[in-house]
Amino acid sequence: MKVKAIRVHKIGGPEVLTWEEVEIGEPSEGEIRIKNKAIGVNYVDIYYRTGLHQEPLPFVPGKEAVGVVSAVGPGVTGIEVGDVVGYADTPMGTYTEEQIIPATLAIPIPPSVDHITAASVLLKGMTTYVLVKQAFKIQAGHTVLVHAAAGGVGSLLCQWANALGATVIGTVSTQEKAIQAAEDGCHHVIIYTEEDFVAQVAEITSRKGVHVVYDAVGKDTFKGSMECLMPRGCMISYGQCSGRPDPVPVSDLASKSLILGRPGMRHYTATRDELLHAAGEVFAGVAAGVLRVRVNHVYPLHEAARAHADLEARRTSGSVANEMEVIIILINLMLACHFKR
Repeated sequence: MKVKAIRVHKIGGPEVLTWEEVEIGEPSEGEIRIKNKAIGVNYVDIYYRTGLHQEPLPFVPGKEAVGVVSAVGPGVTGIEVGDVVGYADTPMGTYTEEQIIPATLAIPIPPSVDHITAASVLLKGMTTYVLVKQAFKIQAGHTVLVHAAAGGVGSLLCQWANALGATVIGTVSTQEKAIQAAEDGCHHVIIYTEEDFVAQVAEITSRKGVHVVYDAVGKDTFKGSMECLMPRGCMISYGQCSGRPDPVPVSDLASKSLILGRPGMRHYTATRDELLHAAGEVFAGVAAGVLRVRVNHVYPLHEAARAHADLEARRTSGSVANEMEVIIILINLMLACHFKR
């Protein structure tokens, strides 16, 4: 059968995202086919589109979606046609009307969580779970620094860290985003376009430094982030929207006995049990009101190029979703992005 999808035939700007028909078959042993209802957009999608992360061409981008199971392959148990499931990180290819995935990667979506919220929080929420409970376990009394505090993951990081009892310092680029960061649990907000965040962190912490830095910005903030750490502090790099950080000699960590990490969600959700546990933690946070998801923008899937352009130009606030009626299959297909920075 043929479905519509966004494909990338060459690396480049948003204009390389093309809307076209692709062929999709029946699910094989252990697979299911999903009719997507909401598709998450993440900054990592831009990394693949621009070639910063490698993927064989042509490819369908996207790493996060929620939909309804439309077909079940042989040998699949526990999942039926009509079930609402989500999937995140792997496999690549969510910018499409329908997709086939291994059944072991499907995450049941609780009835209390709507499609758009689930697609906006699944990958970002599980990434946040890894950051605050696995890569570095935040405890009450810790002081943390979160860059891009109004971003998709940054927003959830601030909320979760606050709920765990940490003092949260966030950096943002505008006053508007500073207001959101404060609403999301930042005790101190630094507008890095107007202030030196290293000096501000030193003042806030009485020059003691922070226990952990969560840095998704990369090159522009990496060196300063290392300076903000207290002795035995932990630098967690999980993104590089400003470019790859300059190499750091291991010997540079010795002056304060620092720990440097670059965690990836997939290594913490490698088994079915780990995946479902991480998703369960996220949905429990949503249900308890610990995690609040903003979806402020909606785009049609065929306008994914516009969503990417707005993301790169920082013309968005909160989450972004793409909404359209797909006449061919009579569904509303959303492209949901949560990426205010």
